[in-house]
Amino acid sequence: MKLTARHLFFLVMPPLMWAGNAVVGRLLVGHLPPVFMNAMRWALVAVLLAPLARGVWRQGGLVRARWAHLAFIGALGVGSYNALQYLALQTSSPLNVTLIASSMPVWMMVVGAVGHGQHITRRQALGAVLSSAGVVLVLARGSWQALQHVHWVAGDLLMLLAALAWSVYSWQLARPPVHMQGGQRPAWNWAEFLWLQVVFGLAFALLCSGVEQALLPPQFQWPVGWGAWQPLALGMAFIAVGPSILAYWGWGKGVAAAGPTVAAFFSNLTPVFAAGWAWLLLGQVPQWYHPVALLLIAAGIMVSSRTAPRP
Repeated sequence: MKLTARHLFFLVMPPLMWAGNAVVGRLLVGHLPPVFMNAMRWALVAVLLAPLARGVWRQGGLVRARWAHLAFIGALGVGSYNALQYLALQTSSPLNVTLIASSMPVWMMVVGAVGHGQHITRRQALGAVLSSAGVVLVLARGSWQALQHVHWVAGDLLMLLAALAWSVYSWQLARPPVHMQGGQRPAWNWAEFLWLQVVFGLAFALLCSGVEQALLPPQFQWPVGWGAWQPLALGMAFIAVGPSILAYWGWGKGVAAAGPTVAAFFSNLTPVFAAGWAWLLLGQVPQWYHPVALLLIAAGIMVSSRTAPRP
């Protein structure tokens, strides 16, 4: 399919926001329990979106008829993905987590093939190789020897589960059940549909957070005083608005337009955008491998999108 400027806007926004989340989220990990942090993130999103989603408050019948699907995608996209990512960062390195996340196009193709009968083309496979090579180039900082020092730990398995959960979630957006298609789909706008996902996903996230609280090690110390909570509050505010509301809005629109497989290639732009954030905010000048990686990822997107069927 041909990607228009509108498609590119929606598909580029999520990795741009996720790049900021990669910085802020890692700063917050260790200061708050990871599953609790995920629950609080989405609780804030639910509050922020509530005024925009007030139309669904009077549609209880439509929601009850579709609660199973809403609970399923909410548990995957809201309740599981970010919690698993934050948990992974407790034992895994950012390098490992980002490397595993770069396999997203592959998981998208696997889920599409197994769950939706989507044929994997040679161009899609080639696109996945090119895109992943660009990500690995950034993470290796232009030196392949750096990858020899990667050690795999338990958190890596959690990140694999996160990637799988996000792939299933994305395909559910592209190939929803019959009652969410065509004339049977309620006339929910993006904010109403996202708010419903957040509400159902938040219930699952709070349940998981309760389990986490019961299992917290005794030595864990909660922040004390406004001075300790202020940077956490600012970080949570950014995560709620950027990587949550804006990124999920763009992802939903992008998946609907281009399909989950093509959209997954755009997620590999995250480490490149992270370098851009570091340049703007920290004065860290990009290196030679950053534009090369961008070209590889862009090539992967172009190759794969030429033959990827629209769902």
